[in-house]
Amino acid sequence: MVSGVSETSVATGMLPEGVPALTIAEVAAQLRVPVSRVHQLIRDGHLLAVRRAGGLAVPVDFLDGVVVVKGLAGTITVLRDGGYADDEILRWLFADDDSLPGTPIAALRSNRGREIKRRAQAMAF
Repeated sequence: MVSGVSETSVATGMLPEGVPALTIAEVAAQLRVPVSRVHQLIRDGHLLAVRRAGGLAVPVDFLDGVVVVKGLAGTITVLRDGGYADDEILRWLFADDDSLPGTPIAALRSNRGREIKRRAQAMAF
């Protein structure tokens, strides 16, 4: 049996309040790729998706223009390998951290991926 995206790579929880998200079709349009490629990015762990209003949604902050934010895929991989579920990864990425300051996803977006990956590795062990 072939498993679908919703069976393996969709966070079951909700995004934190106020986090804007795009539908899969909107993500595809922004990245200038087919919808099937967005589903592949989710399956491969380059993006995380949640169910919103009956469909899949990807946080806007995961995209930087026409590309996925640099360092996001590696951070997701490190945390998954450390036993974190997609819901926990989403919560962590959007949680305020006074020591950054801001959120891990904001740090990734501002090219501080090395620090975020180091923190993810420390959490995973």
